[in-house]
Amino acid sequence: MDAPATMAVSVEEVSSSLVREYLSRKGLRRTIACMDEEHPRTEASINNRSLLREILNMEGLYKKNKLQNSPLKTLLEIIVKYHIRSLNDDMVRSNDHTQPSQAVPLVADPPAATPAEMNGTKPEEVATDFTRGQQLKSRSDTENTFLSESMNASSFPETDALASHTSTGSQAYESEDRETQPLFSTLPENEGICRKDLEKKTSAAESTQRSRNNRIRRGMMAGPVASTPQESNKKRQNRRQDVSQLALRREEENRHSRAGLEGTGLSIIGRAVSTDGFEKPGQDILKTKKTRSLPMTTVADLDLSEMVLDDIDDDDNMVELSRVALQRTITEHSSAACPMNQHTATELKAVLLGSSLNCFSVEWKSQSFTFSEAHNLRYGIVQKKGGPCGVLAAVQAFVLKKLLFENIESSDTALQRLRPSSATRRKCLVSAVAEILWRAGEEKQAKVAINSGRNHFTPSGRYRSEGVLEKITCFTVDTLKDLQLLLEQHIEQFETGQPGCILLTISAVLSRSIVKVREDMDVPSTTLIGAHGYCTQELVNLLLCGRAVSNVFDNDMELDSGNSNITLLKGIKGRCNVGLLSLFEHYNICKVGANMKTPHFPIWVVCSESHFSVLFGLQRELLTYQDQGLEFDLYYYDGLANQDEEIRLTVSMNKMIQSSQDDGTDLIPPLELCIRTRWKDASVNWNDTEPIL
Repeated sequence: MDAPATMAVSVEEVSSSLVREYLSRKGLRRTIACMDEEHPRTEASINNRSLLREILNMEGLYKKNKLQNSPLKTLLEIIVKYHIRSLNDDMVRSNDHTQPSQAVPLVADPPAATPAEMNGTKPEEVATDFTRGQQLKSRSDTENTFLSESMNASSFPETDALASHTSTGSQAYESEDRETQPLFSTLPENEGICRKDLEKKTSAAESTQRSRNNRIRRGMMAGPVASTPQESNKKRQNRRQDVSQLALRREEENRHSRAGLEGTGLSIIGRAVSTDGFEKPGQDILKTKKTRSLPMTTVADLDLSEMVLDDIDDDDNMVELSRVALQRTITEHSSAACPMNQHTATELKAVLLGSSLNCFSVEWKSQSFTFSEAHNLRYGIVQKKGGPCGVLAAVQAFVLKKLLFENIESSDTALQRLRPSSATRRKCLVSAVAEILWRAGEEKQAKVAINSGRNHFTPSGRYRSEGVLEKITCFTVDTLKDLQLLLEQHIEQFETGQPGCILLTISAVLSRSIVKVREDMDVPSTTLIGAHGYCTQELVNLLLCGRAVSNVFDNDMELDSGNSNITLLKGIKGRCNVGLLSLFEHYNICKVGANMKTPHFPIWVVCSESHFSVLFGLQRELLTYQDQGLEFDLYYYDGLANQDEEIRLTVSMNKMIQSSQDDGTDLIPPLELCIRTRWKDASVNWNDTEPIL
């Protein structure tokens, strides 16, 4: 990469880091999260506040700011304050340039005017100019102390120790400030507008100005008077000329600074910070060395995974923000962000919906993983409309697994765990989604689809846009811990965001990869979302077992189609954490194998008449109940049923009760038929709740 390109990349990263430092110091965490989604961090991002000050070469300004009665909290504010005052000082110096003999040129006493000069003067012009001069004097007097201290405090020293530690993005900033302080100044006489022509055009105006000032001093004119349109036009022209001179000066300085970058190589070794956010003893904060033979080293060469926006002089209330920034940095350093492109979006639509011209239904677009607020059903995820029930039931099953059988406090009973707090159930949702995606990625890698809020590509050709896939940024993580941290930062998009269900589905497909999803299926052209927006068995299996196979029996099965043609039917290869029961097995349409019927935890997704719901128990021992005379409870939850009370079923293994109930087979609820595919001779007591038919 050539020097100008490297500088452009570094300038962007330093600028982004400066904005993030401002947001972090102001406590705007949600704004930082939005910025990270739309403009993800890279390895070149600077997350150490001390290093950022060094790169910006503003240690002097920072120290002087600390000495103020009310010091500014952010680097961006310090920079803005400095340049505002520099601009004011330049305006004063520009006025001084026309009167070099005056020691203090803010409001200078003009020479005595002749009677000829006094003739034809306009009182309104004199009053206006006098007011402007008083304003400039007042502003300069109140702000001159900070500016003079900043200018004389070696805030931008030209030494090897500080001149060599900046990245390529800050070299222009450093050279620019070394060459000229303040940044804005008057153009030299050999640049910009020809001063001779300007003096000829304005000589009459200057003589008039002197006579007016004299008349003001002598008390001959007093009080502000409105200017005429002609005078206003003249003043606007003068202001435009001043602005053009400043712009030309700035452009010339930029050219000098870019020229100074060639042939110089800089390297940085950032501060090492431990995982608790504090500096490790014995390590150098910053090691620098100026070289001329080595190629340029950019900020991207740094390992920023353990850097934090720190400041040992800051108040204690900033510690929490620093730790949050550290956690976010670790996660995003270990994850690679990739904005969605049309090719991937087309492939996703094909595997999900069958064609790039198809779109997600309203039911899918409006569905997220929002919990119920009913007192006895706080663990339940509410389904708004039919369609994505398979995804919701799978996530619900893993939420119950986390809630009932993992991270259990000894003082809580199983029923108490079914009344979780908002924080607890959100934590369980994070863990549940992480487990689903991690298994889909074969426990090696996972991808998380996040809505960035803006389109990443403009659709063209045979692709129908709907504002969903176009806004997705995909993050790739290599460890389960990083996956959980990433989901914690963006869990609101899944829990309350409208397309939360779509985001999870896309994340699972990309974690598995589109190619492997098609390889899992018996027929590669099968879609994961079927007719009427229903979830297919392939999609449910992908979420439950990590593979989008088309069947629920154990292992694979080969069918001889004749003529030496073998058809391979793919099933469940191992015992799952969460199982499945199907009404189709009762009708001998399919066979559910032991890997799904006897999972590691007593939780089952129930497939009944194209709808998915959840059945679960509170004791793992019931997985071994096969003998007669046993009795246990199962709980049933259907997110689409608008439940307002808990449904507890008592299952009894008694042939006598079973035979007496067989007379009314037509009235047996489908849920009971599903239960009997697992416990053959079971009878079900609904405990005074209305059976679901």
